Amino acid sequence: MSTPYERAFDLTGLDQQLAAYFTSGRLGRGEGTFDVVGTPRRWLWPVLWVLGRQGVVFPHWGAARFTVTNRPVDAALTAVRTFHFDSGDRSMVDRMSVEGGELYDELGINRRYRARLAARVADGALELWSTAVTMRLGPLHLPLPARVALTERWDAASDRQHVSVVITAPVIGRVYEYSGFFTYRVDS
Repeated sequence: MSTPYERAFDLTGLDQQLAAYFTSGRLGRGEGTFDVVGTPRRWLWPVLWVLGRQGVVFPHWGAARFTVTNRPVDAALTAVRTFHFDSGDRSMVDRMSVEGGELYDELGINRRYRARLAARVADGALELWSTAVTMRLGPLHLPLPARVALTERWDAASDRQHVSVVITAPVIGRVYEYSGFFTYRVDS
């Protein structure tokens, strides 16, 4: 079964080591360490606490171990990223799917937050960025002034995959990020 990434984008030029992550269409698991996760802007933490309860982002600043499980469900790909903080584990959940030829990432337990994503392959890495971010309120999808940028690349020096996600907002700038290395395997 093809993945949402394959159905939405041309992945020609993607580093061969990333293929299992983006093209397997099967259950996969990874583990690693984020060198940095969260935001140092503590005045944002009350908002992040609310979003954390919904399985989106968390009030934290520092390093953290993490695990990720990607699971195909129907024509979509669901992911659970568990951040292992000193204060306890927190899980970020999302669902990647294709609608009208475009990739959408729905975030949170109730999939209330949604990003439409564009992509390109550059130097073997996959770069994704949001072209729209919305919050579902009943039947409405209200636009949010946020931008998400994600880069997944293979790091030959460490023989591991590297991920970097940055969320920005006008005036505020960087409101959340995580970045680190992990190993990944597809279950047979």
